Amino acid sequence: MKRLMSLLISGVLLAGGSVVVAQDNSIKQNTKEIGHDTKEAAKATGKKVKKTTKKVVHKTAKVTRKGAEKVEDKTDNKK
Repeated sequence: MKRLMSLLISGVLLAGGSVVVAQDNSIKQNTKEIGHDTKEAAKATGKKVKKTTKKVVHKTAKVTRKGAEKVEDKTDNKK
């Protein structure tokens, strides 16, 4: 009877140990996936920021040129 109980307890401990290892691998894989997703999100955000910044700079340059033309027209008329 003692031998049966010790075998039964050993079996439960061994099975429980393999579950812990499986959970470790699962946690490790989840961490890798989260890191990859974060990387992709950062890249996408960077691309959007770059595109928006470029648009703003071009729009600002256009408005600046327009304002410079107005100033130039005003100064040309005074001569």
